This record gives sequence, structure tokens and C-alpha cells, in this order.
Amino acid sequence: MAKTVPMIITNNSILVKEKDSDEFKTFNMPSINPVANIPFYHQFAEKIAESQYYFKEFMKGLYGKKLSKYILAIIVPDDTSKLESIFINEFFVNSGACKAVAQLPMALALSKEDSKYISISKSLRNVTLEYVRDHETVVKKIYDVNTCDSKQVIADAGVLHIDVEYNDIPIYVNNFNVNMDEYVDAGRIINTKQFMEKIAAIDVEKL
Repeated sequence: MAKTVPMIITNNSILVKEKDSDEFKTFNMPSINPVANIPFYHQFAEKIAESQYYFKEFMKGLYGKKLSKYILAIIVPDDTSKLESIFINEFFVNSGACKAVAQLPMALALSKEDSKYISISKSLRNVTLEYVRDHETVVKKIYDVNTCDSKQVIADAGVLHIDVEYNDIPIYVNNFNVNMDEYVDAGRIINTKQFMEKIAAIDVEKL
């Protein structure tokens, strides 16, 4: 049976869970230079074979040479576009570092206890407001991180969907990137440690 390897794509690196612990190791691709408002992994496209080689070698260091028995559970920022999602899947599934991949936005990993909740998160380029119901995104609203007003985002959270307007729906503030100071009073804060604990326990069989 294939085994799950939880993995998080952050604002500037990739975190992969260690084989025998719940700790995560950081993969940084050499010669990647940050570009404003563009996710770092876009630069993998300029040197795909080289990037895939380095990632595979990184995975061998964590999981040994028999990588074909693993499925990467890739947790991506909530503002990941469909095209970016396709690129991420194709990049890793063709890297030789796994058997297959499964992808999940951060918002869908915030709570197993609540069947309905709202997520607020922030990447380098956007703030994402999302209503999650039964582990699926029902409504998503994206704001430019440079121009959005946090008060407006919080106000919008209360009218994002008719369910929200007429029910007491919890709000989760994803502070994984430690960049949500203006939203600390908007709902339940999920800090970096709490988020990584949730991801470490992910099993693709249950996604």
C-alpha cells in the first residue's frame, strides 16, 4: 500500500515531513531568486530537469531510494491558480520522487471537527477568504494583498454565503506564515505549529 508524505508549499520554500517523525525538512532549490508577487516555484519551469533532480535527491535523503511507494500530499496556498495547480502536480509526479500526488489547499486542512467554517489566509500576493462546507470550497474571494482593507475582508466574511448570514459559522485565521496581525480578532488563530501538526497527520486515503 502506498504511504503518504505530507508536504507544504510555503511562500518561499517546500517543507517535507520526515519519515520517522512529525518534523518537517526544508527543500530550497539552488539559484532561486525571489520575484515580487510571483511564487518561487514558477522558476522551476526554467530548469525543470535540474529542479526535479535536486528534489528527488532531497527525497532520497529522507525516504531512501524506493520512492515509488510514496504519494505526496501537497498542501498549497489558497490562492494557487488552476494553471499553477496543474504545473505543481506535473512537476512532482514526473520528478521520480513519488508514485503519485494529491493536492489540497491550506483552507481545507484547517479543521476536521467543523463541517462548515470560514478561512482567512494570506500569501505574498493575495488575501483569500473562503467558505468551506463538508471539506469542499463553496465560495472563495481573493483580494490583492497590497490594496485590501482587513476590515472589509472581515466584514465580507459575515456575508460570504447565505449559510454564513443565518448560522454561527466559525472563522479560522491561518497564521502559518506569521503575517496575520490585522486579523487576530477575526476568529480562531491557527499558528505555524498547529498547522504543521494538522498536516503531519494527513493521509491521502482520507482526503
